[in-house]
Amino acid sequence: LAGRGCGGAWFRKDVAALVQTARAHGHDLGIVLAVERVNQRQKHLLGSKILRHFDEKLAGRTIALWGLAFKPETDDIRESPAITLIEDLLAAGANVKGHDPQAMPNIRGIFGDRITYCDTMYDAASGADALAVVTEWHEYRRPDFQRIKGLMKNPAVFDGRNVWDPSELRGFGFWYSGIGRS
Repeated sequence: LAGRGCGGAWFRKDVAALVQTARAHGHDLGIVLAVERVNQRQKHLLGSKILRHFDEKLAGRTIALWGLAFKPETDDIRESPAITLIEDLLAAGANVKGHDPQAMPNIRGIFGDRITYCDTMYDAASGADALAVVTEWHEYRRPDFQRIKGLMKNPAVFDGRNVWDPSELRGFGFWYSGIGRS
């Protein structure tokens, strides 16, 4: 399944309402409940890929995240896959640096000083062992890949939104992993 999981408060609320309405009318919507379970599992996929890449050893490594809101053009972090990813990375001992054009104050409300908040996407990539794109903000689509490679400690990229062309990134010398791509 492609994607890093859906976010936003509406998803869980709408799924629950659909299931409740169906039950009230004598129907079982097991497939809808399965969609919710898969969505929650997908939110851990990016973190699992990062852990596997580093042989389950993230202690002391720095992981940069681009995009913290559940979708671009908002500061809304309700049910954001970035929250799950940050929790997974911190639990594994990683240092997390994040950038988001609008959502950083809201993420700070959850994580406080447990992660580093960066003014620019390039600041987040600086010194990182890996970069994960979590939310597909427009400015993340065509960054200066040469600059990013020069800033990073290790050019590993985890594209949670499949916004980049894998062959292009590999051509720049990045190790690339998307979701739902071979």
